[in-house]
Amino acid sequence: MKTVQISLNSIDKVKKFVNDITKFDYDFDLVSGRYVIDAKSIMGIFSLDLSKPIDLNIHAEGNADDVLNVIKPYMI
Repeated sequence: MKTVQISLNSIDKVKKFVNDITKFDYDFDLVSGRYVIDAKSIMGIFSLDLSKPIDLNIHAEGNADDVLNVIKPYMI
């Protein structure tokens, strides 16, 4: 598992982020405080406080460089 901090501070960023990560078969979790939601769920993402950075857990076997290249625009 790899964890990175991301920022999703606009509606367009959230939609683009979900479209980008749904191309992968890995599981993705967003962690904000005590809340953990599926990162592929737009409704779940909007239930979080998007004004603060969010931890993204990538549950990938082995190397997750392909995912990291795609989510680079959202990383802090």
